[in-house]
Amino acid sequence: MLSLSAAAALATYQPLHWQDLGLSPIAIDLGFFTIKWYSLAYLAGIMLGYWHLSRMIKQPGAPIAQRHADDLFFYATLGIILGGRLGYAAFYAPELFANPANLLKLWEGGMSFHGGLIGTVLAIAWVSWRARLNFVRVCDYISVCVPFGLFFGRCANFVNGELWGRVTDSTMPWIMIFPGGGPAPRHPSQLYEALLEGLVVGAILLVLFWKTKARWRPGLLVGTFTFGYALSRFTVEYFREPDAQLLDFAQRTGLSMGQWLTLPMMAVGLFFLVRGLMRPPVSVTVKAMPA
Repeated sequence: MLSLSAAAALATYQPLHWQDLGLSPIAIDLGFFTIKWYSLAYLAGIMLGYWHLSRMIKQPGAPIAQRHADDLFFYATLGIILGGRLGYAAFYAPELFANPANLLKLWEGGMSFHGGLIGTVLAIAWVSWRARLNFVRVCDYISVCVPFGLFFGRCANFVNGELWGRVTDSTMPWIMIFPGGGPAPRHPSQLYEALLEGLVVGAILLVLFWKTKARWRPGLLVGTFTFGYALSRFTVEYFREPDAQLLDFAQRTGLSMGQWLTLPMMAVGLFFLVRGLMRPPVSVTVKAMPA
């Protein structure tokens, strides 16, 4: 039984309305040309990641030089875009393959993190093989920069009013009604993902890199990122509305597509995390600064 005060609060509760926030998917509109926040989010994540990677490799024991970072910036960008789009088609919208021209319509939305991750890993593998670099250590350094893009990307999803959460009867002050999501209040799961996948995982990796010797234990950073992202995504999927075309799949299997895709990521992440902790760190020679 609800108390009188709780019942009164529930009766007067009014969820937020996304429309009242004054948000728009379009960041710049010149009439003949528009730039969307989603595009700027990708650009901001890539540029901030490149800047931070350039700072990281100036520390003792870095596995790559600046010229390698430049190559990674180019090929990883291709991997994010191509992998993200092809991954979305493969995992969420196979009908796009029936008309390949639709795959090029990036402005219509539809990108998969897991596809972008595969594309990025292939890009790292290519640069590492060509330059004879340690693949795992390069992944360690790149993984620290990935949460920047995740944070901006999820914020852009919220600004777009897309990928909203599940219907809820919660009276928390951030519950809101999204356009296209019906009259029922929903979780702003985009912001949950931005918080967990972007800020929390990113903060952990930054502390590990800058305040500990984790970067000298091959696999520890990339294992932490992979397991941390997978755990965050698996958790948030309980609050996120499954894609409409995969709703039946989620009901039949008990887990959403996003959750199924994170399970192997958890296993891989845990493997590299434990491996990095159990193996001895790489030896690093720190040059003394001149007096």
